[in-house]
Amino acid sequence: MEITAVRSALELDQADLPELLRRFYDRVRSDAELGPVFNDAVHDWAEHLDRLEDFWSSVMLASGRYKGNPVVIHLIHADRITPGMFSRWLELWEQATTELLPDEVARTAQAKARRIAKSLQVAIRLRTPGETSLTNFTTKGDQ
Repeated sequence: MEITAVRSALELDQADLPELLRRFYDRVRSDAELGPVFNDAVHDWAEHLDRLEDFWSSVMLASGRYKGNPVVIHLIHADRITPGMFSRWLELWEQATTELLPDEVARTAQAKARRIAKSLQVAIRLRTPGETSLTNFTTKGDQ
């Protein structure tokens, strides 16, 4: 019993992901800066949240559920994504994770999100301006 209590305070529970992602993306969708880009890019929010659950399950729990390539998706919308948007996204992620997750799990999720944001920013910055061909980045999960 004691081991379970320690484990739950240090690790994300898969069951926490749907509510965390719903609350976080509700904020993203209604945010003045992020909402317009996300709402234009995402046509089926239920499917998108399922995919994000797979992504964060893979990131936080090493489940291997996510089979896509987030760089490709972000490069498609790179002309609309500014560095400030990453900061705002991280701000909203920190709020949601702090509210819903145990402290240590929230800190881990926040650190991983910062690394992901930095990687995406680098990919966007290094792309050729106006580039529309993403075939070098596409994976089977993105087709």
